[in-house]
Amino acid sequence: MNLAAFEAFVKVMETGSISMAADQLFITQPAVTKRIHSLEDYFGVKLFESAGRGVQATHAAHSLLPKVKNWLNELGDIHHTLSHDQDQIKGKLKIGTSHHIGLHHLPQHLRSYVQHFPDVTLDVHFVDSEQAHEQVLAGDLELAFLTLPPVLDDRLSYVTLWNDPLVFVAAAFHPLASKADLSLEDLLQYSSLLPAAQTYTAQITLAEFEKNGLKPKVTMSNNPLESIRMLASIGLGWSVLPSTLVSDDLVTLDIHIEMKRQLGMVWHPARTQSKAAKALVDLMKD
Repeated sequence: MNLAAFEAFVKVMETGSISMAADQLFITQPAVTKRIHSLEDYFGVKLFESAGRGVQATHAAHSLLPKVKNWLNELGDIHHTLSHDQDQIKGKLKIGTSHHIGLHHLPQHLRSYVQHFPDVTLDVHFVDSEQAHEQVLAGDLELAFLTLPPVLDDRLSYVTLWNDPLVFVAAAFHPLASKADLSLEDLLQYSSLLPAAQTYTAQITLAEFEKNGLKPKVTMSNNPLESIRMLASIGLGWSVLPSTLVSDDLVTLDIHIEMKRQLGMVWHPARTQSKAAKALVDLMKD
């Protein structure tokens, strides 16, 4: 039994596909299949069954996955601990970022990081903030940049990096755009474009309405804020966006409500932080 077999197992579980796992591991499909079979022979169970063009994980596979991931994380912690005895900062650093932060806040910082630490392989994953939060908690990401949740998790460490004001917006030709001194009640007459209710940004917005016993008319949900910005700009409804996304084709509505979200980074303090991750944390703090 070797480490590669367990890594192949995790990749197949994540992708649901032998071919996609092979692509991400930079090996052939037969090699992935061979590694999966070695695990099945070792444990004496069937881990995957054919399902159309992909594979379907068995109950045994789902039971094995968290144990394997924990073991791989512990192995990574051992590697990080031993690497602290060396001065050189190198290796692979897997981080996550929301689309908004990755596009509008991180580029200059990551550019500086890559230039300062060329021996680090930066593996950047674009995911929703809520997913990034869960993946840090599960140990799938070492560090994530995201919209901080309204209620912080005591198991994780957070650093606020940016305050992100939120504003109500609509297309310049939308009926609300020309009205002054709007109230939340005025918005209820028109369709809204908001992220899914479970997102942190939507929770902040909906909380303002709930304070007044109100509920907006949400006709369309689309998590990437850049997509919502486009839909609002063509007149499909009003929305709430970071002020940095307001452009010439949008109007900030005249409604006297202040909202903001906090953007920052999160990591799991129970895991030994790699030198590569610590260097990025220190760079962002500076």
